[in-house]
Amino acid sequence: MLSQITIRNLVIVRSLELPLTAGMTALTGETGAGKSILIDALGLALGDKTDNSMIRAGEDKAEITVSFDLSSHAAALEWLEAHDLANDDECLVRRVLVRDGRSRAYVNGTPTPLGLLRELAELMIDIHGQHAHQSLLRPRAQRQLLDDYAGLQQQAKQTAQAFHAWHEACVAYEALKQAGEDRANRLDYLQFQITELDGIACDHDTLRGLEAEHARLAHADRLLGDTGTVLAQLATEEPSLQSSLNRAAHTLAALSDLDPALKETQELLETAGIQIDEAASSLRHYRDRVELDPQRMQQIDEHLGRLHDAARKHRVRPNELADLLEALRSEAETLHDADNELRRLEQRKGAAEDAFLSSAQWLSKARGAAAQKLSQTVGESMQTLGMRGGHFRVACETEATKPGVHGIDHIRFLVAANPGQPEAPLADVASGGELSRISLAIQVATANCGTVPTLIFDEVDVGIGGAVAEIVGQLLRRLGNGRQVLCVTHLAQVASQSHQHLRVHKTTDGKTTETRIDVLGNEGRIEEIARMLGGVDITEQTRRHADEMIRRAQLVS
Repeated sequence: MLSQITIRNLVIVRSLELPLTAGMTALTGETGAGKSILIDALGLALGDKTDNSMIRAGEDKAEITVSFDLSSHAAALEWLEAHDLANDDECLVRRVLVRDGRSRAYVNGTPTPLGLLRELAELMIDIHGQHAHQSLLRPRAQRQLLDDYAGLQQQAKQTAQAFHAWHEACVAYEALKQAGEDRANRLDYLQFQITELDGIACDHDTLRGLEAEHARLAHADRLLGDTGTVLAQLATEEPSLQSSLNRAAHTLAALSDLDPALKETQELLETAGIQIDEAASSLRHYRDRVELDPQRMQQIDEHLGRLHDAARKHRVRPNELADLLEALRSEAETLHDADNELRRLEQRKGAAEDAFLSSAQWLSKARGAAAQKLSQTVGESMQTLGMRGGHFRVACETEATKPGVHGIDHIRFLVAANPGQPEAPLADVASGGELSRISLAIQVATANCGTVPTLIFDEVDVGIGGAVAEIVGQLLRRLGNGRQVLCVTHLAQVASQSHQHLRVHKTTDGKTTETRIDVLGNEGRIEEIARMLGGVDITEQTRRHADEMIRRAQLVS
């Protein structure tokens, strides 16, 4: 719900802070007082295009701040959460117009692109008339409204799910079918690759063994030379480490007879001698295995070369060739079994299509019945709203050849506002007043279905008066019992039905002009309704009539 709007330096508004309440709010004022300024300001705050002429003369910038209470509006809260803009149950939208720069928009203090701002605005407010925020002009909103009116939300969701399942089955089938058409060539190519990789033994263990053996053969000279030097130092040259340890152990053995405390040290030296002996033996065995084998070295080089060539060819690392070979074998097995898989996918596709068409046809039939009922209800309302002889129809046209996520129907709201006129889409209605009244009739007929919490009706009473005007007021008040409604009007019959009354007026000091908006109490309402009834000269009788109109509206609701 729209809870407050604050305007600074916009056209002829210097400063305005306006609280708004639930129910129906009437905005009135003399011709030229600037009643449209509030609608214009809301439009700017919610993403309308602007230019510097909107900034008050003599000022560098203008600012509009709009506050929404979203405690009962889950869709808008979810949108804010999804875009990291949430701030509890409040939404604060701010638009700044700069004379020497670009305008800026903020949602809950965060700079926000106008495209996102317009998305959010569509969830929170509808401006009915010749304005961009009119959601009823969009085919998607018309279809959604019809489904909500008929209670078909769950069936529409199931139809969408069935369509997605069918689409996925079709994609899988076509992909495998195309693969099947090229299967023979692909299988030949795969078999060639598999044979090639099999022939060079590219498994992980073979690769690691070859690399280790290559390193050993490549450094055989050094390995033999250096291990020979170490062996000499340990056992063969004199004095060797082994002989030195033996002599030291023999000396301590003699001394330990004199002092047993040396026994432990003697044993340590004897143990070290044993380990040196084992190390020397291990080196001898190692040197026996190390050999200079140029022929084997050449074989390994050639094998590793084939592995690296294959890796470059397939654009992988040598250690990834084994995984590639497994993937190629898996693909070949899949293609071998493609015929069976294709038959299975064809059955799945057919079953998914049947499920979708069954759901979509049921949905289409239910939409058709609801469309007739809604057409009749809105058409009857039009007769009482100054459009006698007008016609409204919800066209539910089945397009079985163009199935989609929303079923097989093309939903359009068609209207002929006057007798003899051909039907035309709601968006093509030329008169702002007629569009507002038709929108009002639709909103009243579907009052329990809509999700946008705030509705604004501009020019709703253009070209009407008397009993029709009173009916318009009653419909707006009835709509305001469940939604927030703001109506710009010049008719007392409409304004008297409101729950809250705002009066727009101009003030001037001879040099500058300002527009102000006052929230009227009971006495102020009587005076304003009397002015609207009686013009310049307001009599007591006119005041009594105004008071009676207000009281009668309160008694009805």
